[in-house]
Amino acid sequence: MGSKGQQVDLMSLDIQQLLEVKKQLETEVQHLTSSFGQLKAAQAKFKSCIESVASVKPENKDKTTLIPLTSSLYVPGKLSDLDNVIVDVGTGYFVEKSTSDATKMYQEKVEFLTKNLEQLQETVLRQQENLQTTVEMIRMKARAEQQAGASAQGRGAGQASAAA
Repeated sequence: MGSKGQQVDLMSLDIQQLLEVKKQLETEVQHLTSSFGQLKAAQAKFKSCIESVASVKPENKDKTTLIPLTSSLYVPGKLSDLDNVIVDVGTGYFVEKSTSDATKMYQEKVEFLTKNLEQLQETVLRQQENLQTTVEMIRMKARAEQQAGASAQGRGAGQASAAA
């Protein structure tokens, strides 16, 4: 997520431009948060796969169990091979691996996602801080405009009464 954006001096922007920056930051934070959730879900799935491979034990041989075909469809089956499992390696491809190789593969995926999640979390926090700074700048400029408008009205009213 290392895209380096152009630095913008928020003080040089008017309220309308700040509102556009705020909208853009909100969209980006929402997208990053969604991506974070998807990565967390993938990480949980791989951890679940590690647990499934760990359940391939001699005491479970030939016991009837439910085998997931999809996330909501299970069929009865029996564990017949204690040394090898079929694993999904992505994009619809499945390969046979030893239980130790399958566990190692899933652990590597979990570690990879953990590193990406840490980096993504830093990016989300940074963008949330940018968003908060932008919101504060909008409030500050709005107050300044209100005060300037009130001062101008006050001066205009004083001049009008002096002329009368």
